[in-house]
Amino acid sequence: MNPAWLGLCALIAAPAFAQTSAGSVPPIASMQQLMLDLIHPASNDILLFVNRGSPKDEKEWAAIRRSALTLAESGNLLMMPGRVRDKANWMTDAKNLADVGTAAYKAAQAKDFPALAAITDSLDASCTSCHKHYRPNVFPRNGNGEGGSK
Repeated sequence: MNPAWLGLCALIAAPAFAQTSAGSVPPIASMQQLMLDLIHPASNDILLFVNRGSPKDEKEWAAIRRSALTLAESGNLLMMPGRVRDKANWMTDAKNLADVGTAAYKAAQAKDFPALAAITDSLDASCTSCHKHYRPNVFPRNGNGEGGSK
């Protein structure tokens, strides 16, 4: 085939390939589904393992790695176009989740229980910060059981 035709075909096909970039992939799960089916169970699994003591075998360490990786990647999912609520607190909170998930994953890979236990406060703070910003009914601002500004 003539090289000019190959170049022309590449130019014509390029926009089609560009449309499948990560920025154009629509989210599949809702925010509620991410929280209830991924983030909440993964964070609870890590916290439960830490509260019960060091994992006993490779199977338990693998479960922690899966949960930690779920948190790390969930932070990235929260930063996808179509999910971002704002460029300030939302992005900071999502990055904090990704960072704490990454730290937990590294600790689990190394089977370093003290390092895993050390991230639990950061994990709790990551969840609490986001919920204070975006779920004020969960963390009332005025102290009398009512949500924040209406």
